[in-house]
Amino acid sequence: MPYLVQSDLYAKIYQEIIEEIVRDNATIVPKAISSAIAETKSYLSRFDLLKLFGNDTIDAEVQDDYLKDIVSDIACWNIIKLANPNINIQMFRTAYEDAIAFLTKVMKGQASPDGWIYKADNPDTPINENNSVQWASNKKRKHDF
Repeated sequence: MPYLVQSDLYAKIYQEIIEEIVRDNATIVPKAISSAIAETKSYLSRFDLLKLFGNDTIDAEVQDDYLKDIVSDIACWNIIKLANPNINIQMFRTAYEDAIAFLTKVMKGQASPDGWIYKADNPDTPINENNSVQWASNKKRKHDF
């Protein structure tokens, strides 16, 4: 089952408005949704994305309404960028910016959403400079008296 479908967006944009924007092009909404999911995943790489979002064969294990709301805000923004009939575009731009700001906080470790599952550690993964944990110490000194 897909993570987000067109009918999930009707809580934010009326169905007739979406239909007016896409003009009978059935590829626009799925593309906007998949783009929104990909953008959201790019901020959440330290989480188990399969359990958060699922895929074509596996359903998501974590049912978080706030995460789904964030993804739908981004998808709505992707759709209304095409046209904005009867829509307050600034309101959707603000919702998009708020969603990205929250995802940035999660990415930096400043926010920790309840119930989101972290990726399992893989001991075979080589250490590289992109790890989120860093440590250092000063050079050992000798004191002579």
